Amino acid sequence: MSKKLPVLLAAVLFFGLIASQAFGQEGAAAAAGLSEKSIKYIAYFFALGIAVFGGTQAQSKAASVALEGIARNPAAADKIQTPMILALALMESLVIFALISTFLL
Repeated sequence: MSKKLPVLLAAVLFFGLIASQAFGQEGAAAAAGLSEKSIKYIAYFFALGIAVFGGTQAQSKAASVALEGIARNPAAADKIQTPMILALALMESLVIFALISTFLL
C-alpha cells in the first residue's frame, strides 16, 4: 500500500470537515438540498469508515506479525497467541466504540 494514501485520506477528511466552517453561509447547505444535520451525519459516517479502515489494517498487521512469529518459533505459540487475542479484542473494541459514538451523536 502506498504511503501517500493515509496522507490523502487525512487531507480529504480535513477539508471535508472544515469546508462547512470555511464557507459558513447558512443558505449554502439549503441551496445544495442538505440540512446541517444531514451534513453532520455524513461527516460522522465518513469518520466511522476511517475508524473501521484503521482498525482492520491494525488487526491484519497484528495477526500477520503474530502468525509469522509462531511460524518461526512454534514453541512460543502459547506466549504469542494470548497477547495477540487480547490486542485484537482491544482493537475491535475501539472500532465498536466509534460505531456507538456515531449513532449516539
